[in-house]
Parts: sequence; structure tokens; C-alpha cells
Amino acid sequence: MAAPAQPRLSATGTQPAPTSSLFSRTRAWLTPLRLEAICVAITFVAMMAGLITSHVGVNPAVPALFYLIAYVSGGIFGVQAGIESLRHFRIDVDLLMILAALGAVVVGSPFEGAMLLFLFSLSNVLQAYALGRTRSAIQALMKLRPDRALLKRDGETVLTPIEQLAVGDHILVRPGERVPLDGVIVEGESTLDQSSVTGESMPVSKGVGDMVFAGTVNQSGSLEVKVTKLARDSTIARLIRMVEEAQSQKAPTERFLDKFEQVYAVGVILFTLLMIIVPPALFNAPFEESLYRAITVMVVASPCALIISTPASILSAIANGARRGILFKGGAHLERAGQLDIIAFDKTGTLTVGKPTVTDVTIIPMAAPECDDASAPSAGALHSPHIPDHIRLEQENILLTLAASVESKSEHPLALAIVDTAKHRGLNIPEATDFVNTTGKGVRARTAFMGGLTIAIGNPRYFDGYQTVGMERAMREVIRLQDEGKTSVLVAKINADMRANILGVIAIADVVRPNAAGVIKRLRELGIKRTVMLTGDNERVARAVARQTGVDEVYADLLPGDKVAQIKRLREGDGKPNDVAMVGDGVNDAPALASATLGVAMGAAGTDVALETADVVLMSDDLRNIPYAISLSRQARRVVIQNLTFAIAVIVLLVIAALGFELPLPVGVVGHEGSTVIVVLNGLRLLMFRERQ
Repeated sequence: MAAPAQPRLSATGTQPAPTSSLFSRTRAWLTPLRLEAICVAITFVAMMAGLITSHVGVNPAVPALFYLIAYVSGGIFGVQAGIESLRHFRIDVDLLMILAALGAVVVGSPFEGAMLLFLFSLSNVLQAYALGRTRSAIQALMKLRPDRALLKRDGETVLTPIEQLAVGDHILVRPGERVPLDGVIVEGESTLDQSSVTGESMPVSKGVGDMVFAGTVNQSGSLEVKVTKLARDSTIARLIRMVEEAQSQKAPTERFLDKFEQVYAVGVILFTLLMIIVPPALFNAPFEESLYRAITVMVVASPCALIISTPASILSAIANGARRGILFKGGAHLERAGQLDIIAFDKTGTLTVGKPTVTDVTIIPMAAPECDDASAPSAGALHSPHIPDHIRLEQENILLTLAASVESKSEHPLALAIVDTAKHRGLNIPEATDFVNTTGKGVRARTAFMGGLTIAIGNPRYFDGYQTVGMERAMREVIRLQDEGKTSVLVAKINADMRANILGVIAIADVVRPNAAGVIKRLRELGIKRTVMLTGDNERVARAVARQTGVDEVYADLLPGDKVAQIKRLREGDGKPNDVAMVGDGVNDAPALASATLGVAMGAAGTDVALETADVVLMSDDLRNIPYAISLSRQARRVVIQNLTFAIAVIVLLVIAALGFELPLPVGVVGHEGSTVIVVLNGLRLLMFRERQ
């Protein structure tokens, strides 16, 4: 006798438990949707078997058994839903369908009743599949965040569950891996694919000091990241929570239909009872004929297509927006987005990028400063007024190198902007010594560049005690730049005898987003009546940004309370109320976001309080998503109207046919359930919506 075969071991070296493992896998595979689909298949097979056996002369018990199977498999979920509704003293579509199917048996049409249950359960499966598709993009987010991270501690790295990490821990993210938690890069540079969180189509370059978000993909270099948020507070965790809340919040149209369904269903049942009782009692009509017609009316008058038409469309639109990086926190907010009259924008971080950037580097021609280093670039190159572009770029780089050398010792935002620009141009920043900071005026230091010059950088007041050369020309440039809303600093070589040779002017500003003007233009094309800027910045800067973007109205020097007052004024209008959206990203924008008809937060870079207060979140900080959201909302509204109109028209036509033209029950069943499938598929089209430019 052969020896028994040895059991095969799993990859972990343990013997699997075949029976329990198979049972677990079966339970995992048998989702509610799959179970319903199996019941639909059983219903169809049993229905057709009953039809065939009823025409081949077999024992009548055989087709009766098949029809019984069809009724049980096709009606089990409807019965459960109907009982649940009755427990809450409600009557809904499920109960109507069960009553209609039982009525078909009473009038001797078991096949028609089975077909009704088959088509009704099939339409429910299609609805569940369609609505499941709208959630798939969000459910996929759960899989984006790794469940473990490489924790760096005491010179070693340990693979640790993310739930055990604390704020301040350092983690390593290697190329190709997903970032496990939100944090700040403390070492390394790389490009990250942020499309899963922000919707950005292009990878973003990141370096020391930049934020990274959980769920994004590190593409190139290794990064050491300092954790800034726990697993439950990460950007992706918040996004998932927000979308789950959004899916539970119904649009006004949907809420109205839910209430309408209760009243309508009771009305259909009462009308059916009257049709069964009145004709035989008052007009001596045959009872069987009255019952058959009443059951047909009950079937065709049921509002299945009417009820499902709105949620199928709204959830599809919400899913479309989520894939684009637009998070609607509910169907009500989706509907409001398409009804806006006025859009108000914060300036800093919304219409502008939100950080100081060098915009202009102007050379002031004059006598060249001394240069003791013969190998250094000629400082005289700073002073020729008529030169080719490549020479002028060299002049600007010399000025930026001098300025960045001094400003590298400062933590002022304007200083950081100058240093960042120099690094971006690939310039080597020399060491500076003898750094002196004069608060509110400027700084000076001795730089190793060009033989050891002493360079001063500051506003015009810094040079009040100096004998200056080139100041008049420099001040003309400063005034011009101020008119453009830019902050300027003078760069000068200073001597021990209190002489200052002005070398140039560097302008710094919070630059307008490249697509801001195009977005404002697009909003006008979409019919937005006015665009408004609300900012706490000064009037001159605000006007300059308004000229560049094309907004219609500007309100500057506003405190948070002033922004709320302006929003209320805009909403009240001149006798006619307006729907107003507020777009912002900061803590000071939160009250205005809450006061507006629709609050829109600039997402990933926005503050937590702004994200929580807003009704819509733009995860990618892309202003172009505002007109996209408006277009998506309007398309969703059009689809809802199409579905409602079609559903009502089908009900009216079928009811008229049933009352006046003796509509056969099978035709009524197909017409009723067919309309339900059509409105679901029409709503599902919103998943593929793209804005037409």
C-alpha cells in the first residue's frame, strides 16, 4: 500500500486548512452584489423552465415548482426591503413590486409575475453596479496608503505599522514606494506622483522643506521624511472621510423624491384597490378583468425609474469630480455649483501662488565697483545699458549671486525668495561674513564673491545716511515696480566712507497663478455675472493682481470679519439675492467660506480649518477645476432633468395604455423595468464627462 501523500506546505511553512480556507475565500467572494446577481440568474432559469414545462403537457406541479423557485429567488430581497420599510411605517417601490407579482399569480399569470420579479431584481443589480462604479475611485484610495513604514531611529531602520508612528518620527521612502504618512522632507530630493491625492497629471519636484502627502508615489530619489500627521489625520484619510460623508448627503431633488415616493406609493395602492372594487361593484365588470387591469396599472405606475434617476446621476458626478481632484461634500453642494451668480476669490494662495518670488532683476548702469579678483566675472558688466540678452542674463546672475550670498544669512521671506531664485538658476552662493541686520530696513555682509565686497540690501530708507550713486535711477525703477504691486529691494556696494553704489533693484512679489486670467475668462463664458477679489493685502497690490487676472471688483485691506460682511452684501444683491461662491485657502478665509452659498477650499495646501469649513475642496490647487466643477454640476442637472422627464413620460404613457387600451401585463412589465435600466445607464454617463472648451 502506497504511503499517504505528504501535505503541501504554504510559503510560510505552515499547513493550510483547506476547508476553512475555502469557506473564507467563498465568503469573501460572495459579496451582496454577487449574491443578488446569482439570484437573478436563478430567477431567469426557473422562469424559463416554468414557461417551457407549462406548454409541454407535464404534470402542472412541475411548472408550479419552477415558478415558486423564480418567485423566491427573485423576490427575497424585495420582501426583506418591504418588511424593513413597513417596520418604519413606510411603503416603497419594493413592496409595490411584491404585491404586483402576487397579484399576477392570483389572475393566473405566474409567468408575468416571475418576469416582473426577474426584471425588477435585474434592474436593482444594475443600479447597485452603477452606484458601485461611482464609489470605486474613492474605495481605491483605501489601498493607496501603505500599512507599514521604514522608521529611522537610533541609526537603524525598522519596518513599523503606521498606526504606531508618532508626529516627529523620521521615515525613509525609497524610489517607487508610496509615502505612508503626511510629512516634511528633511533629507533628499525627488519627484512625486501626486495624482492619487491632488489630481495633478504631472509629477511634482520636491526637496528639503517641502510637504509630502500619504498615498503619493516617490518616483526617483530616496527621501527622509519627518511625520507631521498621524495615520488618522493624513490628507488621504481626511479625503476618504469627506467622500464617505458626501455619499450620505442627498441632493435637494433626491430628498424631495424620497418624500414623494412614500405618498406616491400609498396613492398607487389605494388606486389599485379602487380599480379592483369599483368596476365590479358599480358597473358589473368581470372581477378577473378588473383585477388583471389593476395589477397592470400597479406595475406600470410604480416610480422605480423616477426614484433611482437622481442618485444614479448625482453619485456618478461626485465620482467624476473626485477623479479630477474635486471633492464635493454632498449632492446638495454639487447642485449649487451650477447655480452660481458671483464668485469671490481670496488673493494670496488662491489667485496667486502664495509665496514670494523674484519677478524682476534690474541692473543700474554706473561706474563699476572695484574687483580685486582677476578671475571673477567683470563687475563692469553690470553697467552697460545696451547689451545682448545673454550678457544681460550674466549681469543679472552676478547681481543675484551677490544678493543671495548676503541674504543666505537671513530668515526673512524676501531673503528666502532671493536665495531660492539663485539656486533655481544654478548659481553657486558664496559664503558671507560680518552679517548685520537692521530691522525694518535691510541687511549687509561681506561676501567672498568678487574679491570680498561689502554688499547692502534693503529698502531706500536703509541708505538715508549714505552718499549714494545711482539712487535716482533706482528710485524710478522702484516706483514703477510698486505700481505693479511688487516689493523692491536695492542692492548696493558700500564703502567704509559711507558711500553706496547702487548696483541694481530686485523685485519680489506673490506672483499670479499662470492660469488665473484664463480661469476668470472661462467663468465669464460660463455665465458667471461677476468675479470679485477679497484680500487683506494693500490696495495697490490688490489692484495690480486684479489687472493681471481680469477680476471685476477688488476689496482690499479686509479683516476676516470684513470678508464675511462683503460676502453677505454680495448675496443680498441689489434687491435680488445672488448665489455666491467663496474660494480661499487660509484660516482667515474660513468664516467667509462658511457664509457663502458655496465654500471652495484650495485643497492640499489649504489649512485644516478651511478644508473642514468648505463645501467643495480642490485637492490639486488648480483653479481650472472651478469652471470644470460648474460645468460638471450643470451637466449633472441636465441629466437629472432628462431622467425625470423620461421616467414621468413612461409612467404616464403606460398608465394611459393600461387604463384605456388594455395593455398586456408583460408589455407593462418590460416598459416599466426597461425605463429603470435606461435612466441608470444615462446617469452613469456622467462618469465619462469631460468639459468642452
